[in-house]
Amino acid sequence: MQTFFWLIVLVIALSLAPAVSAAERTVTLHVDNATCELCGPIVKGSLPRVAGVLDVRVSGSAGAATATVRFDDRRTDVASLIKATTNAGYPSRVAK
Repeated sequence: MQTFFWLIVLVIALSLAPAVSAAERTVTLHVDNATCELCGPIVKGSLPRVAGVLDVRVSGSAGAATATVRFDDRRTDVASLIKATTNAGYPSRVAK
């Protein structure tokens, strides 16, 4: 019976481990080629298609847009976010 108890404890601990190691991250991307009023919504629409993206905010004027993206780093990474905007026609890079 005691072995069964410790087995249950181990299973619970292992199931909680990924949640503990996961982190919600936020990155701001500088978005190129954003030259019109429709660019921001296109960029904003491209990012939530990436699994793990939790929130997207796009701001800026024509020609100088930024996208602030909150994401789960267990499910995606910054390179995937950059790829998504680039595939939509708007190359991006991490803002400094």
